[in-house]
Amino acid sequence: MTFNRCVLLFGGAMTLLSVLLKTHVSPCFDWFPVFISANLIQSSVTGCCPAASAFCALGIKKGYAFE
Repeated sequence: MTFNRCVLLFGGAMTLLSVLLKTHVSPCFDWFPVFISANLIQSSVTGCCPAASAFCALGIKKGYAFE
């Protein structure tokens, strides 16, 4: 699996998790998807993605989007 798929999988999983947490735990988790969206916007503008950095540290090979 490459960075591209890992980053997409991570973003989707975190968004799904935020919906589940809001529904079953507390409405305060409304801010979780806001943070995820802000991070996606920031990484698309700056080219710096914290999740990609973490995946790099784990030894996952780079995909085309992060070369």
